Amino acid sequence: MAADKFSFGIDPVSCHAWNKDRSQVAVSLNDHEVHIYSKGKGSEYEKKKTLSEHTQRVTSIDWAPKRNIIVTCGSDRNAHVWTLNGNNEWKPTLVILRINRAATCVKWSPEENKFAVGTGARLICVCHFDEEHDWWVSKHVKKPIRSTVTSIDWHPNNVLFAAGSTDFKARVFSGYIKDIEDKPSSTPWGAKMTFGNVMQEYGGGGGWVHSVCFDASGNRLAWVGHDSTVNIVNTSADVGVVQTIKTNLLPFLNCVWAGPTSLVVGGHDCELYMYTVDGTGKPTLGGKLAVEAKAKTGKLSAMAKFKQLDSKATTEQDTQKSSTHQNSITQLSIHTGAKEAVVKLTSTGADGLMVNWDYKKLESSAKGSKV
Repeated sequence: MAADKFSFGIDPVSCHAWNKDRSQVAVSLNDHEVHIYSKGKGSEYEKKKTLSEHTQRVTSIDWAPKRNIIVTCGSDRNAHVWTLNGNNEWKPTLVILRINRAATCVKWSPEENKFAVGTGARLICVCHFDEEHDWWVSKHVKKPIRSTVTSIDWHPNNVLFAAGSTDFKARVFSGYIKDIEDKPSSTPWGAKMTFGNVMQEYGGGGGWVHSVCFDASGNRLAWVGHDSTVNIVNTSADVGVVQTIKTNLLPFLNCVWAGPTSLVVGGHDCELYMYTVDGTGKPTLGGKLAVEAKAKTGKLSAMAKFKQLDSKATTEQDTQKSSTHQNSITQLSIHTGAKEAVVKLTSTGADGLMVNWDYKKLESSAKGSKV
């Protein structure tokens, strides 16, 4: 099997983030705490630290690899930036979000000088550090967001970011803050880059947008929705055209670019699927990744068959799925490599599992597989 599995127990893993060398991972088990685990022998992990500043469920974590600082946000309407001090202790710094609803997602910019926080208050907080007051301050992007922001991803130029929300829209905004960065040049997404400007807006479909992701070049944007669709815009072809494929699968919650022409998605189906993307941005299902063989079960007696049929409407006694994850995949991230050439992927699920996938082996085994 081209994967290493580790179970955190019966609690769902709601979010995770890796450090730079992948020796440590920060996870939240659907509660108010963030646990930092260090890699042990084989596929084992040992708990080293617990970050417990939040008072309600942690909704998102991101770990800045260059600066080695962690940002977390939660349902308590707060975000905290954690820095490792000289005593090897993680200390939180206050983030002034100024929101009256939960913070739902957070993402560092590529240069790690700012981060964006999606919220249930129909706005996005773009935060940068105020050295004079020793805290993180935020600027709000409000219009035209009409519902909860569910996902954020930054463009490689460190200025633009994409956001998906439960108003069925995927949008590209400008996050340019003149106090901390030089004036940006124009991009295929648009030229006017004043803070909060809507560069592009897509949607109007039948489902919440669960995840958005720029590719390595920043010229293509992918998103997945609750209507079981995969959507891609390619600015090299036409910035106004959305290529959409509707599936008969359960809704996807995550999407990650794994190469110039490969997109990996996962969600309520508990499986990973690979889509190949052509020059226009049109996605085509390439196959299902990592199907495990079910263990053989013993034979049932005639009486046991009747009992099984009466209570469960089936004579099958195997309740295991053929997938590695036995419940929804809550998050996908790149473990090794980058968006232009992924080597390993990490998935966490509502089954308490964290799985590190050897993507190259999965990609070769997926070709020709049936869905």
